[in-house]
Amino acid sequence: MRAKLTAYALCAAPMLFKTTTCTKYDEYILAPTSRVLSPKKIHQVEGLVTEAEVLVSPRDGSSSVLSGNSTVTLDFGINIAGIVSVSVGPNTPPDAIVGFTFSESSLWVNRLASDGTAESGLDAVLWLPVGGGRESYTVADEFQRGGFRYLTVINNQTNQAIEISSVTVNYTAAPNQDLRAYTGYFHSDDELLNRIWYAGAYTNQLCTIDPQHGDSIVNPLDMRDNITLPETNAWYLNWTITNGTSALVDGAKRDRIVWPGDMAVSMPAVMVSTYDMESPRNSLESLIAWQDPDTGRLPYVGYPFSYAGTVSFTYHLHNLIGISQYYHFTGDLGFLKDNWNAFVKGVGWSLGYVDSTGLMNVTSPSDWLRVGMGGHNIEANAILYYTLRRGMELATVLNDTSIYSLWADTASGIKMAANTLLWDSEAGLYRDNETTTLHPQDGNAWALKANLTQSPTQTGQVSRALQARWGEFGAPAPEAGTPLTISPFIGSFELESHALAGNIQATLALMRTQWGFMLNDPRMTNSTFIEGFSADGSLHYAPYKSDARLNHAHGWSTGPTSVLSMYVAGIQLTSAQGATWHIAPMLGDLQSVDAAYSTNLGEFGCSIVMKKEAIQKMTVWAPNGTKGRVVVPQKLSGHLVNRETGTKLPMVDGLINDVEGGTWDLLLKLNHC
Repeated sequence: MRAKLTAYALCAAPMLFKTTTCTKYDEYILAPTSRVLSPKKIHQVEGLVTEAEVLVSPRDGSSSVLSGNSTVTLDFGINIAGIVSVSVGPNTPPDAIVGFTFSESSLWVNRLASDGTAESGLDAVLWLPVGGGRESYTVADEFQRGGFRYLTVINNQTNQAIEISSVTVNYTAAPNQDLRAYTGYFHSDDELLNRIWYAGAYTNQLCTIDPQHGDSIVNPLDMRDNITLPETNAWYLNWTITNGTSALVDGAKRDRIVWPGDMAVSMPAVMVSTYDMESPRNSLESLIAWQDPDTGRLPYVGYPFSYAGTVSFTYHLHNLIGISQYYHFTGDLGFLKDNWNAFVKGVGWSLGYVDSTGLMNVTSPSDWLRVGMGGHNIEANAILYYTLRRGMELATVLNDTSIYSLWADTASGIKMAANTLLWDSEAGLYRDNETTTLHPQDGNAWALKANLTQSPTQTGQVSRALQARWGEFGAPAPEAGTPLTISPFIGSFELESHALAGNIQATLALMRTQWGFMLNDPRMTNSTFIEGFSADGSLHYAPYKSDARLNHAHGWSTGPTSVLSMYVAGIQLTSAQGATWHIAPMLGDLQSVDAAYSTNLGEFGCSIVMKKEAIQKMTVWAPNGTKGRVVVPQKLSGHLVNRETGTKLPMVDGLINDVEGGTWDLLLKLNHC
């Protein structure tokens, strides 16, 4: 054998891009370049329509003519939101009326109604008089549509011909954002995962609205005036749901109100992509305003339905998690101080239901539309355990010692009781409660997210058992009833749970299967993520009577965006705003990842290239004035080298502690025989 030689190989990353004038990998960004949008192609034509292509490619002096009872359906290529305008020709009859119907999915394209915003039925055609002698007409602001890919233009007058020279949409989503100025990015050697990250980011942009145009569960004025809705519902968006000028809501088309559970997924995804933290703040404050002053209970849902008083043990806790998340992502100490009493009172309400078993006894069925919620429910108790741990961190920040020991003792009791009463060792999963054999997806995913398990072996059991239940289209949620349902909301937590279990390959496989289906199926928008569907791949969501009611842009389905940034790229903030951080990429079968996101302190990032499971290049960076630790995917020896100063930090078994902010390249120690 030859003498052993020792050498060092510099793992240099590509030139880093840290300017705000342009966004890296902006070719993946789905948000439009302009707020005035034109259709991309003709989806279908019915009746006598001449020169329909003019509506896609306008020509001076040319018009599309809809004669008699005819329609043309326009395809905008992606899911959009906004206010429709039409330009008509000089020969338009004075009594001419144009109708519009909207659909997110190609399944619901028709001339009779739009896809539904109410509990049942479809939405009425929107009629616009266009015969007033003007060239251009625009629907009223309250008739903006929150989510649609397809717009059907209708002439239902059998004896008239209407000349239309253009149809445009004023894009109203994400009203305060520079739509393509993302503060974060993700790129890997897997194109599907790249597209999934950006589709999640875009879904949340569509779910960010002007709060003066909220609520379309039912017609707000009809609700207020106690008028019975027809089967085909009148609709408009005219209810102010929060203060401020932008709010993060659950869905683009429907609800358009604040749900605390949805924000548990959407806020982290917003943080790593656009960092529009004003919108979730306005949403959180609208929820906190409805806290019961006597009991401390927080609302199930935001205004205008918060007054109804529906009790949800889980969504109550999601309000508290939202307060913790917002502080963690922004470092806004003033916000935390202002809302600390609300947080403490909210925890107190939940602790009032912890009984002699050590677990919280759930007495209300309301949750994310799953069934069987009640008793010593594993999901609710895992979320309470998680909330208590987050609350202890916040108490430390504020030096509030009055409640710390109570919360710590209660959390310890929950963990012990859950594993004593609800753990099924034979199944490798937790039961929903003591009285059932159901092993829910939500409670088991949350058990891993909350670190409710007692050992790495048990954690691995849960991860493997959840994975073993997957079907062709993703991970089922048996607690959602029949037919068997796939919930991207709970699936988002399952993605994270596999990563926390060290089973990153399961995380990647579930993204490719479930979110790949949602992104690529021709019935979808191919740009945003649907609210839920059936395990057989049909676009039916068990809790809803009407399939047309499904949101195809729903914030609770955007978990992959944050999971890819925080776990696959491994970029995590360990204290508020990233004053301290942890970068530990987990690539699974990926060969390269280049990702970053920003807070007000600056940009945090990681770029890594593998070859045959060996690291070739790795660079990490963080803002000056911060400090963190770096974990390399393999237990190697070497150094991190500061690109600006030349400082070297030793790496032992793949770990480097006390890394100051700056840009650091990995310098590996290579042994050759």
